[in-house]
Amino acid sequence: MELFSREFGTGSPVLILHGLFGFSDNWQTIAKGLSENHLVVTPDLRNHGRSPHLDTHSYPEMAEDLRVFMEEHWMFSANVIGHSMGGKVAMQLALTHPDMVERLVVVDIDPGQAEDNHSSIFRALLGMDLSKMATRTEIETYLSEHIDDRGTLQFLLKNITRTDEGTFTWKMNLPVLWNHYNDILAPVTGEPFDKPALFIRGSRSDYIKPTESALIKSLFPLAEIVTIEDAGHWVHADKPNELLRVLKEFLQ
Repeated sequence: MELFSREFGTGSPVLILHGLFGFSDNWQTIAKGLSENHLVVTPDLRNHGRSPHLDTHSYPEMAEDLRVFMEEHWMFSANVIGHSMGGKVAMQLALTHPDMVERLVVVDIDPGQAEDNHSSIFRALLGMDLSKMATRTEIETYLSEHIDDRGTLQFLLKNITRTDEGTFTWKMNLPVLWNHYNDILAPVTGEPFDKPALFIRGSRSDYIKPTESALIKSLFPLAEIVTIEDAGHWVHADKPNELLRVLKEFLQ
């Protein structure tokens, strides 16, 4: 299985892993900013974007996908950045294959059991037959009746593409993601990762709770937690310049 990916720049490698419903394009601004000093690789995770759509979706499997991807690209260690679901994939890779991760950055997610923040979104997406929609405006009108947050709506609309026959379809494997949503919410486990780790949270997000700092430290004893003010869960979209500054300082 070959993950689709994009590359930017040259230098020591950095992997950036997107979150649920995302794909490699979502982090292009940050990737280009880091490419001044690094080879930045942004893969589509399984069941997302142009990577293979499979029947299963768990963190051990996605960490294994990355291990194979890195070895096939002669990338035997890298700095790894992950956001939300991608953050858990990054953590699982670090916990399972610590020799392959030089520095770990986790953006707005902790290692524990996550809360259900997506069931209503799944129901809205699954309740719409994309193949019968005539225009993107029609799709946006339908989704806006079910999804209040404008930023979330625009993010989801980026996941729509056309088939060779001209009908609309999802870039992601929506049914499998829904069937394995409990696996996406699940905690990551493994032996402690004793290399530098940075957890970045948005001040307007509750994805990293203060009560989880002990769990973070138990699995990542060298971890530091940084808050970016006035950022929500999509820190890279809300405060890209501030995030890029924090990332550059940590990686250099």
